[in-house]
Amino acid sequence: MSDFFSQGGYAFFVWGAYGMVALALVAEVLQLRLQHRTILARLGRLARLSQTSRPE
Repeated sequence: MSDFFSQGGYAFFVWGAYGMVALALVAEVLQLRLQHRTILARLGRLARLSQTSRPE
């Protein structure tokens, strides 16, 4: 098991690469959530604006 974790002497680089990929994936998910909320808020404002400015 220690051979697996030492990665033939390249453990720092191998596990660092896994860590960077995991960090990038988490950052992307958080950014997409924020973008989704922003888009929904803009659509809500646009819908309210179109309802109030509609002549009847």
